[in-house]
Amino acid sequence: MMKLYWSPRSRSFTTLWLMEETGQPYERVLIDISTGAQKAPEFLAINPMGKVPALTDGDIATAEAAAICAYVTERFPDAKLAPPLGDARRAKYLQWLFFGPSCIEPALIQIFTKLEVPSSTAAWGNATQVFDVLDKALEKGPWILGNDFSAADIVIGSGLNFAIRQFKMVPPRPAFDRYIDRCMARPAFQRAETIAAG
Repeated sequence: MMKLYWSPRSRSFTTLWLMEETGQPYERVLIDISTGAQKAPEFLAINPMGKVPALTDGDIATAEAAAICAYVTERFPDAKLAPPLGDARRAKYLQWLFFGPSCIEPALIQIFTKLEVPSSTAAWGNATQVFDVLDKALEKGPWILGNDFSAADIVIGSGLNFAIRQFKMVPPRPAFDRYIDRCMARPAFQRAETIAAG
């Protein structure tokens, strides 16, 4: 059985939601980051970065929320959370799956720290560009790939919910609000919220 190492109020929510969407059994292992449990040697053996989430599957260990999403969707293809290999939609799926950690998270750090980084040297461009591009991509909907919900929506939806609703770092936009509402209406999202709330 897979073990998900997680902590409330962290990126772990993405992977909690993902695991709930699969419908597969998994074990949750709480890593209390408020006490520094992520620096314990036992956990560092799983993720040397000392961050949650992390996942073990037998002898296999992986970390980073989007990487966990990619791994789990391949392990459980019947959950239909990713276009299969060879599907024309797979390239866009991978683009959006990694847009969260590659663009949304750095943009949020830029907003939070008020860091001035020339857009020509920042891999994410700038925060305004990130959210403008995402806004346009979500215009049609209902999901980032159109009609099909995927793990990319879990990554993007978690990031937007965090940025807009939980921490109010990014102003709401109509397309974002509709999208977050659709995400929050999913039973798996609701179960993950209940788990995260303790």
